[in-house]
Amino acid sequence: MVNPFWNAMSDAVFGEAVEAYSAHGAGHLPSHYKVSDFAEATVGLAGVALARLRAGQGGQVTVDRRLASLWFDMTLRPDGWEAPSLWDAVAGNYRCKEGWIRLHTNAPHHRDAALSVLGVPVDREAVAGAVQAWDVAALENAIVAANGCAAQMRSAEAWAEHPQGRAVAQEPLVHWQDHGSCSPAPIKSLNGIRVLDLTRVLAGPVATRFLAGFGAEVLRIDPPGWNEPGVEMEVTLGKRCAGLDLTRANDLGRVKQLLSEADVFVHGYRGDALERLGLGDDVRRAVNPRLIDVRLNAYGWSGPWKNRRGFDSLVQMSCGIAALGMAEEGASNPVPLPVQALDHGTGYLMAACVLEALAARAQGRIKSARVSLARTAHLVMQHRCALERTGAIASAAGDFGEVLEQTGWGPAHRIKAPLQVMGAGPRWSVGAGPLRRDPAAFGAR
Repeated sequence: MVNPFWNAMSDAVFGEAVEAYSAHGAGHLPSHYKVSDFAEATVGLAGVALARLRAGQGGQVTVDRRLASLWFDMTLRPDGWEAPSLWDAVAGNYRCKEGWIRLHTNAPHHRDAALSVLGVPVDREAVAGAVQAWDVAALENAIVAANGCAAQMRSAEAWAEHPQGRAVAQEPLVHWQDHGSCSPAPIKSLNGIRVLDLTRVLAGPVATRFLAGFGAEVLRIDPPGWNEPGVEMEVTLGKRCAGLDLTRANDLGRVKQLLSEADVFVHGYRGDALERLGLGDDVRRAVNPRLIDVRLNAYGWSGPWKNRRGFDSLVQMSCGIAALGMAEEGASNPVPLPVQALDHGTGYLMAACVLEALAARAQGRIKSARVSLARTAHLVMQHRCALERTGAIASAAGDFGEVLEQTGWGPAHRIKAPLQVMGAGPRWSVGAGPLRRDPAAFGAR
């Protein structure tokens, strides 16, 4: 089968013809978009990038389509303990006077911002009642102005005419930047490669989880008070997790020291955030001229929303994905993708960019890359399909591995990995665990 996403993504990452991968397995995630094709292709893209790094010209890469689709969702099954809810009590879709809005309130300060605008307590019924009195565009603007996170549901046609939609449509899938030459340093594996991870839910952590699974040393840094209880068991697998406050001079200095020691910096701060913290592009380049910098933004790198906070579920509302699902199904409320596919797919795209940049550095060039959820959405929206529930993919007991993973919350089983690269799959040296449990330091080389 020719994967409809493969050419666009491989051209964006490699810029040349590359070896295809082989895929097996059947079924699909039920959607009006080709989500399982997208899952298969993005996992395969990262696998091909790893094979190229290891073998120079590539090697055998095999993707299990069914397992790739399942890895676009939660992959851990607790054994004797219960996982937290993915969403807080307020997050979700609400009906305004006209139209729908989604509130993203998993972070306490984002929830506080939304509630301050609405003037209600943490009560879902009270929120729903208050929202009904608002014009949807006015409420979106008010919550964003209060440093909250919200998105009104727009149609694909409305998004195409929106200034941000027009800007994103003109952007490449990957913004590559060449920083010039360096001394070559041949590399055949990720062992010994240090990755500094300053990303949050969910795309960036998917990228660094992939890299950790194939040997990279990943150190994740989170600020005080930040928690992701519903997904920590997914995003911390294989990583050291430390805490630093970048608004404090000593901690900022520590991050600069870690940057000087790192091979790769993966981050998901909004477009202007690192500059305001004193870690702008010029600073990072001066601290470590050989640093590979792969950066994620929600709404793209140009246009009026380039510095807007955003998450997968919000981008799906903004760009027309949720509206199309609602219209096609004749539903009474928004119908997003069955999984947070923009996050997961962008995560594997980021991992492929890291690997391709490492291969370039081995040949004597320093490259960095920028991607966005909105530009990934633009790609996904070009590949629609008829909704077919027959043969839909759902996890089963046989999908989980036999090896018991010792997590920071208790034992668990994880779904089998979907990828084999040159005969080997990922292996994570440490199970998932809570944030800020480790010192802010890389291990010895």
